[in-house]
Amino acid sequence: LDIGYRTYQPAASSPRQPICCAIDNEVEETFKRLLAHKGVIGAIIVSSDGIAVRTSMDNSTTNHYCGLIQQLVAKSRSAVRDLDPSNDLTFLRIRSTRNEIMVAPDRDYSLIVIQETSTE
Repeated sequence: LDIGYRTYQPAASSPRQPICCAIDNEVEETFKRLLAHKGVIGAIIVSSDGIAVRTSMDNSTTNHYCGLIQQLVAKSRSAVRDLDPSNDLTFLRIRSTRNEIMVAPDRDYSLIVIQETSTE
């Protein structure tokens, strides 16, 4: 998940959109597409510092998830590396009786998606 910003200076006559805006649009479209899936309760993009960059949830819930999930990702990544130093955590999925939390951690940002656990 690479949602970082790149610097781009278009020529004065260039009608193209700056790369940072194109990336913003791509991230926004992906975010909307995730939220449109059946059972998705919310999604959060969080920086490596634990700060929510984009969220579909209220501030209290967002902050709660950001803090706890960042700690869990750090512990999980550490466990994966302890088992095999050449390996790294790429995805974390937690399923409870109520919800399923999916985390795609990256170097600069993590994507957290919370969905209802299916009762089928």
